[in-house]
Amino acid sequence: MNEQSRYILVVEDIPNILELIETTLKFKGGYRVVTARNGVEALEAIQKERPTIVITDILMPQMDGFSLVHRLRLDAETRNIPVIFLSATYIAPEDKSFAVLIGATRFLEKPIEIDQLMSTISELMTQKIPQVSEPIKELEFYDGYRKRLKIKLDQKNKQIARIERLMPTISDEEKAAFAASLLTSVNERDEIQRQLDQVNERLGVTNSGQKKD
Repeated sequence: MNEQSRYILVVEDIPNILELIETTLKFKGGYRVVTARNGVEALEAIQKERPTIVITDILMPQMDGFSLVHRLRLDAETRNIPVIFLSATYIAPEDKSFAVLIGATRFLEKPIEIDQLMSTISELMTQKIPQVSEPIKELEFYDGYRKRLKIKLDQKNKQIARIERLMPTISDEEKAAFAASLLTSVNERDEIQRQLDQVNERLGVTNSGQKKD
């Protein structure tokens, strides 16, 4: 496969990160790049043309990276597309284990190290990628997904509470940065809560973890 035919799909909802990755891959790597802002847009792009590699964030609106990879692995036509996860939120060992379980090929933490990203792409482009085994069962996926969401929701709530406690004590010069951090954390918390509500609905459980009658 020549360089011009190598199409990399980059899925990221934060514009400056998306632009950084796209520009780097185009001008430093010489790759053809298609972008998407969430898993829904990614699936639409993949239906039009199969990418050589998918690079995706995990925490995104509408459909996050976990759900995107699960959907790709369920479909025999997309099951073996290598996926590189990027994340600043889901970086605990349990998060990475779950990523491997559902079929992620590589996992890189944000902030992105460009050299590491480029070497990972080069590796996946040149080596023969083992075929992915059968995807995990739906119940197993959603049960593990729910656990990850609940833990992240609790962490975000604690992070927000901490920032709110500190706000009255900081200087005026620091308040703008703290306010921006608080807004980002609240938006992420709300998105995680939305995703958790959807998973709970699918599993037929309440937010307290009890099975619905």
